[in-house]
Amino acid sequence: MIQRFRIIRDEREGGFTLIELLIVIVILGILAGIVVFAVGGITDRGDKSACKSDFKSVEVAQEAKKAQSGSYAASVTALVPDFLRSAPSSTKYTIATSTSNNGAVTVTVGAGAGATTGGIATCDSA
Repeated sequence: MIQRFRIIRDEREGGFTLIELLIVIVILGILAGIVVFAVGGITDRGDKSACKSDFKSVEVAQEAKKAQSGSYAASVTALVPDFLRSAPSSTKYTIATSTSNNGAVTVTVGAGAGATTGGIATCDSA
């Protein structure tokens, strides 16, 4: 009787079948795919937030320059180091200032023919 239980137990403890292992690998692959797409969305939001933050910083620095010297800065680099620690730099967008149009600060998202120019709302396409 005891020998029969040992034989049955030994037969069941043989390990996983190939089908079971393949199912687990497929499930892990699906979960990995979901994580990759979720992380991609987080990166996009970070670019948009950085664009908005840089735009607002340059806009405030431009107004501070006008208040201190009576004129707007012709470029973003003219605001460094007195009003900005460093000029914002990104491969996804560029920020520029102007002495005309009340010292307008513009952001250009993208490059080439597909570039869009505008204010802080344009950062949404960064």
